[in-house]
Amino acid sequence: MTDADSSWNEVWITAFSGVYAPPEKAVFFARNHARPARLPAEAACREKIALAAICRHLPRAPENPIDATTLYIVLIVFFATLIRSAFGFGEALFAVPLLALRIPLRQATPLAVLISITIAAIVVAQDWNHIHLRSTGWLLAPTLAGIPLGLLLLTSSHQALVKGALGILIVAFVVYSLSGRRPFELRRDRRAWLLGCGFCAGVLGGAYGMNGPPLVIYGSLRRWPPQQFRATLQAYFLPASLLGMAGYWLAGLWVPAVTRYYLFSLPAAVPAIFLGRVVNRRLRGEVFLRYVYAGLGGIGALLLFQAVRGRV
Repeated sequence: MTDADSSWNEVWITAFSGVYAPPEKAVFFARNHARPARLPAEAACREKIALAAICRHLPRAPENPIDATTLYIVLIVFFATLIRSAFGFGEALFAVPLLALRIPLRQATPLAVLISITIAAIVVAQDWNHIHLRSTGWLLAPTLAGIPLGLLLLTSSHQALVKGALGILIVAFVVYSLSGRRPFELRRDRRAWLLGCGFCAGVLGGAYGMNGPPLVIYGSLRRWPPQQFRATLQAYFLPASLLGMAGYWLAGLWVPAVTRYYLFSLPAAVPAIFLGRVVNRRLRGEVFLRYVYAGLGGIGALLLFQAVRGRV
């Protein structure tokens, strides 16, 4: 076999190896289709065309779609979904920072919103009779007015100051609520509180993607039972998340990788929603509120940490 024939074999082994067939089959194919001798240019051209046609019909080597990053994402989505389904909020603060360790933030945030839409849709379908519709409507309307202000804050130079002030307010509310005194309670809906909490939720959502704290504060002041707390927040989050996802799509952030990770996460997210519902139904009154305050305290501490780090 001449040097030219050896080069021919190497070309075909490289072309087939790991792409159209496993390497050992590629070697077999190349050896059995090697150029036996130097051919005229026209014949060589016809040979290449024929081999290219054969190449199109060869089976591709199977690929394993589940890699380490995908498995990591599925686990994070499972636990984040369990938190959201059990308590009604908090999954984004758990999931987004952890997802951003393995995938770009531009993919992690839309993925979290897609999961939020899924959770909210299933919970609303499950427990629609527990939703406080009047509260949901009055919270959602001022949210739309608050989003533009949040976007302005996002582009301002005072983000650290705003985050720090918000963190202090949230932590102060939690300390007051857990101080042992009987905390302030809203025995019925107050329009001023609804408009104020809804507007603040819109501001925080537009600036930091964090609608939850004002809604959680309002729900805790109203002393909603766990089932109503969970269902009412999801009735708010569903349209709000749909609007947010539409914005990501218009901005070009809903890319195929986000859809891929979402589809792989669904088999883990759906059981976590039903498991979270079981946990939610086992929680009672003051115990549930203590978990809510603990979650709020974590959010406030995170905001303070981000504010301090942003000023360093």
